[in-house]
Amino acid sequence: MAKAKGNLAIGQSGGPTVAINSSLCGVIQEALAHDEIGEIYGMFRGIQGLLSDQFIDLRRQSPDVIKGLRRTPSAALGTGRYKVTPRDHERILDVLKARNIRYVHYIGGNDSADTSLKLHKLAADAGYELHVIAVPKTVDNDLYGTDHCPGYPSAARFVATALRDTGRDTEAMGPASPVKILEIMGRNAGWLTAAAALAREEEGDPPHLVYVPERPVSVERLVDDVQRCYKEHEHVVIAMSEGAQEAPGKTLGEEYAPKEVDVFGHRMKGGVSDYVAALLRGRLGLKVRLDQPNYLQRSFMLCASPIDLEEAYRIGKKAVQEALTGRIEGMVTLTRDPGPEYHCSAGIASLEGIANREKKLPPGFMNEDGNWPTNAFLAYARPLLGEPWPPSSYVRLTKLFV
Repeated sequence: MAKAKGNLAIGQSGGPTVAINSSLCGVIQEALAHDEIGEIYGMFRGIQGLLSDQFIDLRRQSPDVIKGLRRTPSAALGTGRYKVTPRDHERILDVLKARNIRYVHYIGGNDSADTSLKLHKLAADAGYELHVIAVPKTVDNDLYGTDHCPGYPSAARFVATALRDTGRDTEAMGPASPVKILEIMGRNAGWLTAAAALAREEEGDPPHLVYVPERPVSVERLVDDVQRCYKEHEHVVIAMSEGAQEAPGKTLGEEYAPKEVDVFGHRMKGGVSDYVAALLRGRLGLKVRLDQPNYLQRSFMLCASPIDLEEAYRIGKKAVQEALTGRIEGMVTLTRDPGPEYHCSAGIASLEGIANREKKLPPGFMNEDGNWPTNAFLAYARPLLGEPWPPSSYVRLTKLFV
């Protein structure tokens, strides 16, 4: 198939991450290398930029700025959350045709994959040649068809680093302030919360308990877990998913959660750690402190995984390469290669099997009690953090009292 000659549009959508701009850099640099691609348009604030015909001219950016995107967090084009509906279809087609846009690359997670699929179907139904290749990104790591999602390794590295260091803080406080809860992102999937277990270097190190949405825990079981750990260590550090459940479909402390939903119909999460803190104070009489790092988890460049930044860049380039082969739709994927050394190869999968689906933690990635990740999960996640990690080797004084 002859390569379509036309312009390219790229957008960023959903939550910004450490690595999303590295993918943007990959797309731009690869597009600049091909004569088939004319103008390179950056959608300002995602699909809403296309709807409003607001584009940033990426060909006019300096090479140093484009290169610098690889080490710049957040979303350089601006991001947004907008659900495309039938009333937008005519406007989208008008802008695509007026700008002669033949290539679209949308960087994002589940809802962005849905947007990409809608663009593909809209163009196909209208008989307009458009190559839509999505680029995955989400710290939730819940996209189907890929070993992991860019953005997740760096967020996992942040969570593991934070848990290791704040755990030392709680250990030092002891009975004076013995319980710490770190609330971690992950609406319906516990991939990021499970990464907290990577903080443990020695038996007994924090975190002591890890709770994810896939493994509901009763209130009684949670209290018993905390009481047992406190008796053993005199302090307890808990990694708690914002979507942790006490029964399937019932969030822990649902009455504490926000009531609003986003434009895609997702119920906003939050409040679980406040509920658990009140529960433990009331039942066990222990002082409980909360850490809710929220957006720090996803855009903290000092904790960036070098593997994450490299893979994000590589799949950005791959998206353009796939479009130029004549492929009409798809999402770039990562497949873990066999062998003792970690490496992932970039591939491609149809958006039909990815959009509007969530990849949950497999049952084998959590223990039978549902409060700690298994060795299988640790083997999966540890290589993603990259080197050097941990950045230092901590020690403890031997308690040789006089």
